[in-house]
Amino acid sequence: MKKIGFLSFGHWTPSPHSQTRSAADSLLQAIDLAVAAEELGADGAYFRVHHFARQHASPFPLLAAVGARTSRIEIGTGVIDMRYENPLYMAEDAGAADLISGGRLQLGISRGSPEQAIDGWRLFGYRPPEGGTDADMARAHTEVLLEVLKGEGIAQPHPRPMFANPPGLLRLEPHSEGLRDRIWWGSGSNATAVWAAGLGMNLQSSTLKDDESGEPLHVQQRKQIEAYREAWRAAGHAREPRVSVSRSIFALVDDRDRAYFGQERDSEDHVGYIDAETRSIFGRSYAAEPDVLVKQLAADEAVAAADTLLLTVPNQLGVDYNAHVVESILTHVAPELGWR
Repeated sequence: MKKIGFLSFGHWTPSPHSQTRSAADSLLQAIDLAVAAEELGADGAYFRVHHFARQHASPFPLLAAVGARTSRIEIGTGVIDMRYENPLYMAEDAGAADLISGGRLQLGISRGSPEQAIDGWRLFGYRPPEGGTDADMARAHTEVLLEVLKGEGIAQPHPRPMFANPPGLLRLEPHSEGLRDRIWWGSGSNATAVWAAGLGMNLQSSTLKDDESGEPLHVQQRKQIEAYREAWRAAGHAREPRVSVSRSIFALVDDRDRAYFGQERDSEDHVGYIDAETRSIFGRSYAAEPDVLVKQLAADEAVAAADTLLLTVPNQLGVDYNAHVVESILTHVAPELGWR
């Protein structure tokens, strides 16, 4: 069995060829797609976060709205760039969204990725520590977030408060019990996966990873997952961790699918540089008839190793078509692989 959800980047453009032409379209359609996915039996609705771009940005209003419109499906991010975040304010927002959803939030966070703006996090008021990097800053913000999500008191009560305080130090409110165990780290390397395991975070691995061995992406990801789980066991955490991988997968079951993806040429991994120093491997897309997809996905070692699969969806093709994309995988592919 495997949990299957969708991951939307929330792209929008005023182009007449797009069905998602404004930020309002992107947000409202995201809610509708989450509702449709829940009705189809999908397990998760996840959203990417990018700043200074025509995509989803601040995620918590969207997550809260999805939580209010659904009742079962997991609601998450993949990922929030922690270079931009005030961890205490984020903990309050996350606690509120989690309570609205009834404890269904699965919060994916990370250092982030190459972005639209140069050092955009500086405009949000953040600076790396002396002698440190923006990645160090992201990890420091993360450690603060994890600490305050425990729900312990951190603030001295005012001697003359507006309202009566409970005894002891004050914690951030609203606090949502259990959210600390539903934080995921989006890891692009083996080392950060091991670091995440030590802190008790679940693992998200996407279609982009540091090329650390020259092997195919799915093999490198499988080894990353194994290193993560070994580190988790060594840390002695009481619960079992969760691991997700994301993939672009399209079952060609009707003329629309064949028109959009029947000529898909991105059927191999690609290697490139996301910055001047980082050699990365970009994962292939899958687009084929269901019986072919079953064979291809059965050979994907990372998909096999993960408990959760996130389907990246082309959100600009509209809610109805993206619901069809999810339904096709749930109906024609997942049962044949034993995921349903």
